[in-house]
Amino acid sequence: MHNHGFGACDCPAETSPEKLRVLAIALVMVAIFSAVELRVSHHSHSLSLVADAGHMIADVFAIAMTLLAAWIARWPTSSHAPFGYRRVEILAALVNGIGLLLIAGWIGQESIAQLQTPPSEILTKPMALTALGGLGVHGINAVLLHRHTDDDLNLRGAFLHTLADALSCLGVLCVAAVVQWFGWQWTDGLVSIAIALLIFAGAIPLIRQSLSILLEQTPNNISLQEIEQNLLIFKDITKVEQLKVWTIAPGQIHLTANLTVNTASAGRRDVLLNRLQTSLFKDFEITEATLQMTSTASVALSTLPNTKIRELIQTTSDVSATPKGSPYPMTELDSVVSAETESNASRFLER
Repeated sequence: MHNHGFGACDCPAETSPEKLRVLAIALVMVAIFSAVELRVSHHSHSLSLVADAGHMIADVFAIAMTLLAAWIARWPTSSHAPFGYRRVEILAALVNGIGLLLIAGWIGQESIAQLQTPPSEILTKPMALTALGGLGVHGINAVLLHRHTDDDLNLRGAFLHTLADALSCLGVLCVAAVVQWFGWQWTDGLVSIAIALLIFAGAIPLIRQSLSILLEQTPNNISLQEIEQNLLIFKDITKVEQLKVWTIAPGQIHLTANLTVNTASAGRRDVLLNRLQTSLFKDFEITEATLQMTSTASVALSTLPNTKIRELIQTTSDVSATPKGSPYPMTELDSVVSAETESNASRFLER
């Protein structure tokens, strides 16, 4: 019985310095503009602008938490943390997703209240100018963050916050135009509800994916049945058991399995492992796998009583001692199989 591990890397992928710089830039821009927007929102009496300002203040804390998590994720692995600290980023993404839900709920509640009791006056000019400024700030941040959303769930959460802010500013700009031209102040509350629904729709997938990783569920894009069928294509593998696949962090997928093999040679097993490594990484993007390999001889021995095992040990010992000149000399492979069978049988008796 042998345990073998292999992987495409020996350590978790680090958060690049570029990602940290992008987050720092986004944090400074959002913090400065949120203070300006909060001041103008109270002056203009616009709920949609107040909602956007409140969302931006929440974003300051969300991006700060994202930045902290990205920094912690760069800490090296150790005996105490063999997988590193990339799961901190997943926790941050989950908290960001929950924060988005809370913000959406608050905006929706305030919007309904405003529809029931509209404000007496909405100042559209400062409202429109602030919305234009916010659209520019969030547009820049969205472009900077979007380049890193495919392989980083933590930054995807920050990007969704920024995208929601940009949509909020666009909604505020539309409300300012409608109120200025038509005097329909009820559109302020209606657009706020639409913004809340968009934020809610973006938060649900982020929370679902974060929980899937934290609960170590099989990734949605991987089929255990397909992996098992792929492993059984190799002629030396006769059975696959205890197959498990989970994600440590995006781009870091691990696999464990118990394999029954019909090869006794250590050299052939090493060749088999190299082929498995290539196949699993190429076909399923498995970055690291731990495989327990058990020979068919060991499996057969586990079903025999001790008396039969003792007889088998004696038989293999007699065969190993075949004298020179025998009409049926042992081949090198027979010798390896015989020695391993005797060794396996002895181990079973010691249990």
